[in-house]
Amino acid sequence: MTASPNHLITAITATLEASKAILEIYHSGAFDIEIKGDNSPLTKADKASHNVIMSYLETTGIPVLSEEGRDIPYKERKAWKQLWIVDPIDGTKEFIKRNGEFTVNIALIENKKPIIGVIFVPVTGELYFSSKELGAFKVVVDLEDYDLDALQAKANKLPLQREDNTFTIVASRSHMSAETREYVQEMRDIHGNVNLISKGSSLKLCMVAEGTANCYPRFAPTMEWDTAAGQAICEHAGFEVIDWDTKKNMLYNREELLNNWFLVK
Repeated sequence: MTASPNHLITAITATLEASKAILEIYHSGAFDIEIKGDNSPLTKADKASHNVIMSYLETTGIPVLSEEGRDIPYKERKAWKQLWIVDPIDGTKEFIKRNGEFTVNIALIENKKPIIGVIFVPVTGELYFSSKELGAFKVVVDLEDYDLDALQAKANKLPLQREDNTFTIVASRSHMSAETREYVQEMRDIHGNVNLISKGSSLKLCMVAEGTANCYPRFAPTMEWDTAAGQAICEHAGFEVIDWDTKKNMLYNREELLNNWFLVK
């Protein structure tokens, strides 16, 4: 059982169509913010994106684990060989701040490993997508007028050529922990001059995949839906997402959906 090329097309389409719904709300300014049980914000754009994505992914017959979907007990999930993992808006806080640093994330997992990843940045039109067979790519999309075949044909393979070779670390805009600062200092001791870039959402994983950052240390909480698509894109571009506890590549559809700390490099 492997992913068909149609699964990648379905995931890309779902991401782009959900982004149209998100941008409509983003530009209207009427977000209808609620606070969830874990104190994280939820907007009507998260819900709209979830509904659009589900309408596409349900056609594949593969179960879906979404941040905004129902809680699915592990005893139900553990038998799943394949599943979609979805974050309808990764970076809801960034969405509310209107800084553009939010993404739509869809990953297909098989036997706990990400085999397809799609991340779209609605405000900039940047689309990152990958599969185990094809590798990882980036292309800019006009949401008003796109052709899926043309997008795939003109996409650039990742990582891209980089002009500035200064060792670059990308870190979280909202979760800069003491441990992260310590890691940055260690890298300065090794490499001398180090660039530190702060970004929101899974853009940090995308920066490593495209080669604009050398690493992304994450020593603060994340959930499976925050990282699955980005891990697929990074791995398919030749990088690794290492679980800080196991020292192995991070796995998915675990009993505990909260990720351990990790390092992308």
